[in-house]
Amino acid sequence: MGALDGLMQGFQVAFSLQGILFVLIGVVTGTLIGMMPGLGPISAIAIMIPVTYGMNPSSALVMMAGVYYGAVFGGSTSSILLNAPGISGTVATSFDGYPMAQRGEAGKALAIAAISSFVGGTVSVVLLMLFAPALAQVAVSFGPPQYFALMFLGLTAISSLSEGSTVKALISATVGFIVATIGIDAQTGTNRFTFNNPNLMEGVDFLVIALGLFALAEVCFLVKNRKDQSLSKQGDIGNLRLSKQDFKEMKGPMTRQSFLGFVLGVLPGAGATIASFIGYITEKRIAKKPEEFGKGSIKGVAAPETANNAATSGAFVPLLSLGIPGSGTTAVMLGAFLVLDIQPGPLLVTDRPEVFWGIIASMYIGNVFLLILNLPLIPYIAKILKISRPMLISLVIIFSLIGVYSISFSTFDLYLLLLFGLLGYLMRLFSFPAAPFILAFILGGMMEQAFRQALTASGGSLLVLIEDPVSIALLGISVLSFIVPIIRNRVRQRAEHEGSEQ
Repeated sequence: MGALDGLMQGFQVAFSLQGILFVLIGVVTGTLIGMMPGLGPISAIAIMIPVTYGMNPSSALVMMAGVYYGAVFGGSTSSILLNAPGISGTVATSFDGYPMAQRGEAGKALAIAAISSFVGGTVSVVLLMLFAPALAQVAVSFGPPQYFALMFLGLTAISSLSEGSTVKALISATVGFIVATIGIDAQTGTNRFTFNNPNLMEGVDFLVIALGLFALAEVCFLVKNRKDQSLSKQGDIGNLRLSKQDFKEMKGPMTRQSFLGFVLGVLPGAGATIASFIGYITEKRIAKKPEEFGKGSIKGVAAPETANNAATSGAFVPLLSLGIPGSGTTAVMLGAFLVLDIQPGPLLVTDRPEVFWGIIASMYIGNVFLLILNLPLIPYIAKILKISRPMLISLVIIFSLIGVYSISFSTFDLYLLLLFGLLGYLMRLFSFPAAPFILAFILGGMMEQAFRQALTASGGSLLVLIEDPVSIALLGISVLSFIVPIIRNRVRQRAEHEGSEQ
């Protein structure tokens, strides 16, 4: 069966009354969950697995796929409006989305996020349909040395995420690395930096850090500056219409990050979070005015939103083609497949084509539903900024506490949340960027694991990291991407200094 024939069969499944209903249920549920800090797609899919007992496998999986990409689509809302990322894949969106909301352009930021998400999701579905089997083989060819080089490349973004001092960015990243090592060592089973506290044995949850460094730190900032009249525009929704110039600025990032995000999503372990960071960093580095990023740049919203939604579809490549989950969410999806007596892998497309192509076809419909549902609702969603500042601060604190507690039901995590909130406020007060901390925490654990696996396979030889052309290329790009921005900043500072002397 060819791709076109299979897709036609998939559309028969997706366009049936039952298929449309379950796609709609999935994307609406996912969007609502994505807006709430703490309740990500993993929890949603896990909760819905018992609901699917006795259902038609195609309909059940179509619905759960809708929950997945719907949550990523909707996660940008709280990032933009409250600086409280709903899911980890939308942290980078807050870098420029929240500043836009602060200056009275919340409606425009949400519209940019919705359109970028739609483009990234739709383009990646086309790529999924055309190249799933071939890209699955590429994903399998990536071993520990290649993953280490890829994670190392992501870490070189630290120099780009520094708003001022590169030294402060490196210090922030170092602290992020230290926090990433807390917990039981997966290879040796020993406790690291747990201080004999059983609550730290599983490490620190990402959501605790993200909500602490961003949401609670912002709350502290708003309380400190409660009499500052310059923040009065934050309650304005602004005009939702995008001009031709806005679309022109969005065009490049959406095109590039649709492809880059999809490729990163295909790689097991990368996922929407890393794709969003790398998408943001890539656009900042190639921008003519990189200094606009972090201050409400349209490209700074379009790039991560396109990349994370493209990566969501890309994550289905190893799952459907090889039966290999590439992230925590797709691992839960794999469990849903098995519960429904569906074995994903190379034989899925021939044995159960209605499932394979039904999921892909439903993504076309789902992305259209998400755009149609979200754009008209933007004026109503953005009205959350019309709430009085004391009430808004209270809501952010409550949602953050509920989000963290709902993950582990541990009061210890609430104390950690307050600790990272205080840390985030101090970092902001002394101009230490939070983004390098988050990036180092995300990549630290995966980078360490890949490094140790590579050394174990090579008998302790570091040469294994430079034996493969892919590893050499990625490490070479990493070194250049770290050095070039530093040199460029030095040259710019010297030119400004010489200009001031004249």
